[in-house]
Amino acid sequence: MRILSNNEWDPLQSIVVGSATNANWPVHCPDFRKQEELTLWKETPVPSGPVNQQIIDEANEDLQYLSDFLTAQGIMVYRPTDIDFQTRDGFYNYCPRDRLLVVGDTVIDTPMAQACRDMEREAYDFLECDYVKGEGSWDAANVCRLNDDLLYLISDSGDQAGYEWLSDYFAGSKRVHALNLYAGVHIDSTISPIREGLVVLNASRVNEDNMPEPFKNWDKIWITECAHQPFIDYPYASNWIGVNFLTVSPDSIVCDPKQEWLMRELDKYKVNSQGINLRHSRTLGGGHHCVTLDLVRQ
Repeated sequence: MRILSNNEWDPLQSIVVGSATNANWPVHCPDFRKQEELTLWKETPVPSGPVNQQIIDEANEDLQYLSDFLTAQGIMVYRPTDIDFQTRDGFYNYCPRDRLLVVGDTVIDTPMAQACRDMEREAYDFLECDYVKGEGSWDAANVCRLNDDLLYLISDSGDQAGYEWLSDYFAGSKRVHALNLYAGVHIDSTISPIREGLVVLNASRVNEDNMPEPFKNWDKIWITECAHQPFIDYPYASNWIGVNFLTVSPDSIVCDPKQEWLMRELDKYKVNSQGINLRHSRTLGGGHHCVTLDLVRQ
């Protein structure tokens, strides 16, 4: 199978769209249960056990709609193989972006911060590729790809050892930048490139003082707030998941339809925004970038 993707914006040719089937909140994984101590949300408990079937069904409806939309654009769409996460006390296939990192024609099997998520790699055996095993403790979604530059977010889901391994592995071909922007998890609700020279930035985390060097001369769209994202029982993601979007091409994105301000700003740069609802993006912790994994960008 052909795999080739070096950035977040070149025209998509093939992609994986996730699945909520058999989604589960791990009960016995100490890495996952650690959130009970770390979470800033105190109004309801961190969930445990099988995800409510209505949430699963509605999430799958939305993911199918996203898949159909991408297919209609001429993009080849793949879906993960089902895993019985509920029996095995795993998590889900909802966010393939978390699990595997594609850099060029290399697919990195990342050493995820939560051991219960290791089994998710089984869902992508259809890729028929040789995986490079990363070292340290980090999620694929801690990395943003900018052709010759890789941004690596040091956070609760990405340690210093992961940054050092990534730097060594791509020494001579990529510049890897360590970022200390916030103490959360992934990078894609903080930094979202649209194309070479244009990036959307979360103004609550990024400023001129900590600006990643590659963006110094780029045009910047600063997001100071985003429309309210509803959730059921417990918000596994913050409200910033509303600005987590998928770039389909340098002039086209798929995003949360409620983010009207962002869509108007992008229109000024001749970028078309297609709103597709993910009703449980905050409940399950994944927006349009999270729930996809691009395999080939032209």
